[in-house]
Amino acid sequence: MDRNEVLLVGRLSAAAEEQPLPSGDTVTKWRIIVRRRRHRRGAALTDSIPCVTFDPETAAIVRSLKPRDYMEVTGSFRCRVFGPSAAKTWRYEVEVSSAKPYEADLPQPDALPDDPTLSPNGSLAALIPRQVAYLAPAI
Repeated sequence: MDRNEVLLVGRLSAAAEEQPLPSGDTVTKWRIIVRRRRHRRGAALTDSIPCVTFDPETAAIVRSLKPRDYMEVTGSFRCRVFGPSAAKTWRYEVEVSSAKPYEADLPQPDALPDDPTLSPNGSLAALIPRQVAYLAPAI
């Protein structure tokens, strides 16, 4: 069975923009920045993914976020065609059905066990996973 489901977690790139349509509906547009895994040369690459919604409740949630806030969106991948028949423009975007602020599930400082791996000032830096180079399977 075919499925078109998208789940993205990333940062809001800029404030969402609203555009009224001739039909009377309003489309809300924004971009979400999603980091890729580290590139071979060590540079972290990102994708800026265009998102849209026609749902007023979802639009209100996105408008309440500030640029660089983390968010989670779910929706469907869409290909839209614009322009006259002689000069068509194809655009790919995620049509978002739900959005919410994304909160990382970090343990609270008072809930941490007495762990010698924590830094002397008690920060959570030691709990953040580090990038590990890919290891080839042993032969």
